[in-house]
Amino acid sequence: MDTLNALSIVTYDIDQKYGTEYNKRFLKFLKYVQENDLVCTGAMTDPKGDRSLRPADQTDPDQYLHLVKETRDGIVVRGCKIHQTGAVNSHEIIAMPTRAMREEDKEYAISFALPADTEGIIYVYGRQPCDTRKVDSPNMDVGNIHYGGQECMVIFDDVFVPWERVFMYKEWDFASDLVERFASYHRQSYACKSGIGDVLIGATQLIAEYQGTSKASHIRDKIIEMIQLNETMISCSLSCAYEGHQEPCGTYFVNTLFANVSKLNVTRFPYEIARLAQEVAGGVVVTMPSEKDLRHPRVGEYVAKYLKGVNGIPVENRIRIVRLIENLTVGLGAVCYLTESMHGAGSPMAQKIMIGRRVNMDRMKNAAKRLCGIES
Repeated sequence: MDTLNALSIVTYDIDQKYGTEYNKRFLKFLKYVQENDLVCTGAMTDPKGDRSLRPADQTDPDQYLHLVKETRDGIVVRGCKIHQTGAVNSHEIIAMPTRAMREEDKEYAISFALPADTEGIIYVYGRQPCDTRKVDSPNMDVGNIHYGGQECMVIFDDVFVPWERVFMYKEWDFASDLVERFASYHRQSYACKSGIGDVLIGATQLIAEYQGTSKASHIRDKIIEMIQLNETMISCSLSCAYEGHQEPCGTYFVNTLFANVSKLNVTRFPYEIARLAQEVAGGVVVTMPSEKDLRHPRVGEYVAKYLKGVNGIPVENRIRIVRLIENLTVGLGAVCYLTESMHGAGSPMAQKIMIGRRVNMDRMKNAAKRLCGIES
């Protein structure tokens, strides 16, 4: 969604300035995606090599995805995109530049879409905390027994892209615009963390009930605080959509200031929600014996005996909820709930920079002057 919306705007704007036909190509691709109900992954993040150097100044030019050569039928590209969530279960990969460019970086100012199984694209699957539990104990110890995720390093090893799939080609002056548009949509979309928060809050309430602490005032206070933080995230995301506007191409664009405020909250609030969940659940979150121990013919009865909580609640229920809290706060689920909340769509400083650029400080200063009698 973030990539498609951003490209619908930027390809139109490039065409208006340079008389190109990127938007026409893009709309044809969009129609193909919609008619076939395809899943697309937006590939923006490059390895970046030496972060103090611009793309064209890197010792290794492949640290940013770039043009290798141009042919009559298309272009050949080389490089890598990292941290690509869901890449191996996507049908199409849409590549974009990862930062603002200078004219000397123009060979890095490229955007295109390719089928995920295109020759020359290599996927290197990333490791996650507790990922072997998917095999060792998928029924209980994995925590979330229904869903998971993955991230990949996506390598483009001299990959051919036909012209009809190219949406930006050396228009370096539009690279920052594409990055900003994509980032705004992507930061707004981090309302997804409120959905995960709903699950974690529910699990925290259940473990309190299973352990007999749900009526304690300090436990209720912690859970209410979790709710307040969680609902703030979704509220900010909704507000930046509501305060959006229609671009000349017809696509609606979110409020950039509110989108960055929304994402900056997301870099903090899930960590506090997770901390409160662990506080309520207790140290058992990281000391729980395994499902094999629970099922063991000799020690299993002891595990069940000493992990029991409130009468009438099966010990297995308590174990399952604790495992889910572990999954979301330190295990497999923490990948997308915590670390992705911090670094996905840009780390906190990226949001702070955009907030500083977008806020109307003169309006605020003038309001203060007017109220206290300072004449401009």
